[in-house]
Parts: sequence; C-alpha cells; structure tokens
Amino acid sequence: MHCPFCGFEDTQVKDSRTTEDGSAIRRRRYCTQCKGRFTTFERVQMRELFVRKSSGANRLFDRDKLIRSINIAARKRPITEDQIEQLVNKLVRELSSLGENEIPTSVIGQKVMAELKLLDDVAYIRYASVYSDFKDSKDFEKFISKIGKKSRK
Repeated sequence: MHCPFCGFEDTQVKDSRTTEDGSAIRRRRYCTQCKGRFTTFERVQMRELFVRKSSGANRLFDRDKLIRSINIAARKRPITEDQIEQLVNKLVRELSSLGENEIPTSVIGQKVMAELKLLDDVAYIRYASVYSDFKDSKDFEKFISKIGKKSRK
C-alpha cells in the first residue's frame, strides 16, 4: 500500500479490526518513510454498480463520492465517521440487493435522505436542499413545513 502523503511503497499495518457491521476490515497503517498514519478499508466488491444520471448518462458508482456528500451534509453535526460508514455500507448493500446493475440517482438520493432523516434532522435538510436543488429560503420553508406535518400525523 502506497503512503498517501509521500508515496512510499513500504507501509505497515499497525492495527486491524472489522467495522461494527462486519462489512469491512479497517486497517490503521504507518509509513516507515514519513511516519504518517492513515486508515484503509478492505471490503468485498459484489459487482460493479452504475449510476444513471437524470441526463441519461451512466457513471460507475463511486462510494467515496457518496461519503463526501454525506459528510458535507453532516458537517459540524453530532454524527461520527463510523455512523456515516455504517450508513453507506447499509446503502451499498441495499443497492446491490436490488439486482440491478444500473441505479437511478433518484433512488440513491431517496435512500440517503431516508437514512439521514433517522440520523439527524439538520443533515437531512442539508442533503435534501442539494438533492432537491432548493433555490431560495422559501424552498427550505416549504420542505420544513412538509416534514413537520408528516411528523405530527
């Protein structure tokens, strides 16, 4: 494994353990050259999933892109990296179990929002604002009043 900091090829594993949900092995690594420390994850790749964009274009599913978008929504919220990792693992398992190689972005977005709603309201609203392309504060007001009505039922 190459060091992400200096590119040196000789890194050592200092600690290995399975993630809480058992879907991956988390390894803490150490670079013998620059002394940098970093984490890697080893997981089974079931099959390649493709994302069908609203434009009709197909892209290879990018797990890291999904993590980045959730991290943005969860920024400065009481959500841990492990919780995000578990959420993404669950979503990837669900998407893989659909039996389709091509998943529309709308399906992915809805699943992410459903999981974030259970985890943190603010992260949910932040993600929804990007996913639903909110244009101004009125879009936020409508969305928040809509989820407020659903929770009162």
